[in-house]
Amino acid sequence: MNEKLQQVMADSKAARWTALAFVSLTMLAAYYFVDAIAPLQQLLQKTYNWTPSNYGFFSGSEYMLNVCGFLLVSGIILDKMGIRFTGLLAGCVMLLGGLIKLYGLSHTFRNGGPGQEFFSSFWTSMPATAKVASLGYAIFGIGVEMAGITVSRAVVKWFKGREMALAMGMQLATARMGASIAFWFSAMIAGYSEEGGKVVGEALNPVYLGVALLSIGLLTFFMYTFMDRKLDKQEGRTSDADPSEAFHLSDLGKIVKNPGFWIISALCVLFYSGVFPFLKYAVPMMQNRLGVSPETGGLISGLLPVGTIILTPIIGAFLDSKGKGASIMIVGAALLMAAHLTFALAPLNLPLAVGAIMVLGVAFSLIPASMWPSVPKIVEERYLGSAFALVFFIQNWGLMFFPWLIGVVLEKVNPGITERMSAGDPTATYNYTIPMLIFAGLGLCAVVLAFALKAVDKKMGYGLELPNKKK
Repeated sequence: MNEKLQQVMADSKAARWTALAFVSLTMLAAYYFVDAIAPLQQLLQKTYNWTPSNYGFFSGSEYMLNVCGFLLVSGIILDKMGIRFTGLLAGCVMLLGGLIKLYGLSHTFRNGGPGQEFFSSFWTSMPATAKVASLGYAIFGIGVEMAGITVSRAVVKWFKGREMALAMGMQLATARMGASIAFWFSAMIAGYSEEGGKVVGEALNPVYLGVALLSIGLLTFFMYTFMDRKLDKQEGRTSDADPSEAFHLSDLGKIVKNPGFWIISALCVLFYSGVFPFLKYAVPMMQNRLGVSPETGGLISGLLPVGTIILTPIIGAFLDSKGKGASIMIVGAALLMAAHLTFALAPLNLPLAVGAIMVLGVAFSLIPASMWPSVPKIVEERYLGSAFALVFFIQNWGLMFFPWLIGVVLEKVNPGITERMSAGDPTATYNYTIPMLIFAGLGLCAVVLAFALKAVDKKMGYGLELPNKKK
């Protein structure tokens, strides 16, 4: 039966790359929706009366339910029910969250639609639109994390022993293109402009597109399930669940006693919190610092994912053959700090902003390429599934907290600016120095921890500086 499988499916490049294309399009749709309105902070402020802290809470709400345990539940569902069920469930949850977010921003809800009175009755400093949009974004966040771990499992299933590293890189590159599309085109789709201090545009338009893409992504994963079912049938499997990779609560006690695991987890929080929350504020920061249009700010910000798409496979190949994983993390952390210090303190102009974004892109290429392959060297293979689940769980705390923190700080260090901008004052601008220094501080802490990891590696003999390929 296995021989037949190899002849019909596993040895067919067309089949496995088609399967990859289906699941990659699902993730492209998800990544677009993640950042669909990230370039529109000032439009949301003007048309929905969102303050920076409101926007920060909304941005972090994507991870809110995951840190309450839903991420771990998603892993358990994947272990018990398999790729096909979990992927379709993830697609439905993402679409449900997207529709709730769309309703929260809709004219129907704003003009007294169902639920408006209730959501306006509590937490009055948070507009009802922001509350409902945050609820939808949080539900979407469950789905996108569930989809991420499911697609990773699918890639392993189809490409193990073949072009798995390349396939994972291509899947990630396709997904990140979704983020770039959001930064490049959301302002244009929204019709966003600020001529003469007057902000115009329709923030709903990118969300409509995002919901349409999520629907297409659900459809492409549905098409993938037919191929996956055929693969299982040829292999003689009755289920696509893999109990060998299951999450076990009992494993956590063994994992948390490992000092290397905690350093890697802390680095993960610092690295990713220095990039994804920054992107939520990158476009309005450039608008305020450079005086550029939201379209130009989006084009600059969208260069960061493109840089990672190009560099990550190259860096991965270097690590496979030469090693130096811990050293590369030090370099990545230093570049992260340097990029944010540039945004915070340098007399910013357009070429310098582009250069700083590219440096940040290099940092974000160095970090995942060196960090994720380090986890299997630190944690025993039998605990690896549980270790990755715990790392993602810890990471989500940072990704939830820092967007909110930056929004609060931005509002506190710019008293009265929100009201002036909402009133249409063309001279009102935010000072982003302190928020950018916070991001630079994350880079500094990451540098210290990366050096600590290298020292622990030398003491414990993890082999982080050794090549990934065995000679």
